[in-house]
Amino acid sequence: MFIAMNRFKVVKGSEADFESVWRNRDSHLDDMPGFVEFHLLKGPERDDHTLYSSHTVWKDRDAFEAWTRSEAFRQAHKNAGSNKPLYLGHPEFEGFESVVDLKKTAAAA
Repeated sequence: MFIAMNRFKVVKGSEADFESVWRNRDSHLDDMPGFVEFHLLKGPERDDHTLYSSHTVWKDRDAFEAWTRSEAFRQAHKNAGSNKPLYLGHPEFEGFESVVDLKKTAAAA
């Protein structure tokens, strides 16, 4: 499993607009081999921003990298520059490969 995260420092007062952009965008993720799931996470508030993270789970790093080279990726990100006034600086990418996986067992459910 590979998790790809982008952290955004969203300008205070722009949270609803930022969330709307993500709710209404056509991500094209469902069509990508190896895509598992997506989450937009809202984190702590600071003096000048609220922290958000986009979080995608992929079968493996190769599936994620294929996504970044795809036409679907270009289409999903074609208007990204128009949203820059909503956040401070550039998004910060973080990629993680799973080294330990635990799942709830049926007996523990």
